[in-house]
Amino acid sequence: MHVPDGVVYASTALGTWVLGGGVIAYSLKKSREDLEKGSSDGAGEDVLADRRIPVVGLTAAFIFAAQMVTVPIAGGTSAHLLGGAMAGIMLGPWIGTLVMAVVYLVQAIGFADGGITAYGANVLGMGVVPAIGGYYFFRAVTVLLPRTRVVYLGTVALTSFLTVGLASALISCFIVFGGPLPLATFPIMIGVHMLVGILEAVISTAVLAAVLNTRPDLLVNQDRLPVKNSGGEEVTA
Repeated sequence: MHVPDGVVYASTALGTWVLGGGVIAYSLKKSREDLEKGSSDGAGEDVLADRRIPVVGLTAAFIFAAQMVTVPIAGGTSAHLLGGAMAGIMLGPWIGTLVMAVVYLVQAIGFADGGITAYGANVLGMGVVPAIGGYYFFRAVTVLLPRTRVVYLGTVALTSFLTVGLASALISCFIVFGGPLPLATFPIMIGVHMLVGILEAVISTAVLAAVLNTRPDLLVNQDRLPVKNSGGEEVTA
């Protein structure tokens, strides 16, 4: 899904750079505040910064490695896993966005995977949509449902699947309506990434399930975690 150089018009590249840069700057500010106070967004979390920082690094490394497996598709773009929804749900929307932005910057500079001029488009499409959009969608759904493991992980899967589709739709808009590629690129991009979304949902759910089993204290959204009684058995809340 990475947009390479030359696939969007200069005006699109400039506009997305400005918007993407603004989101990154705001995410830096919010992330600094979050780490200083030990919570993600004031939604009831109490996750210590010294515990979260190693998780941030591990999450970035995992996403970086997963995205290196790509399948070329129309217009010089590619299909691959994103990991943005997983990052947003695990780390919070702002740190999750920064993780994605750093991953795309390293890929663009070090591996020519995604263009420098298209960096803003890649950050907006593959970073902001899944990390920020996915985080708030996850909270909106889980707040309406019982606090159970099935609901938590089911919503992770749904969020991961949908955000891949939305990300591919936004990237398609950039390269079709803000670039020279034909309209036929749109259904190809979305169709391929619907399949990717299924795999993304499986992997994200497996990762979050493992963290729930071992270190749920490292997760944000503490107020949406499954509720257990004094005997360690899950109860509906």
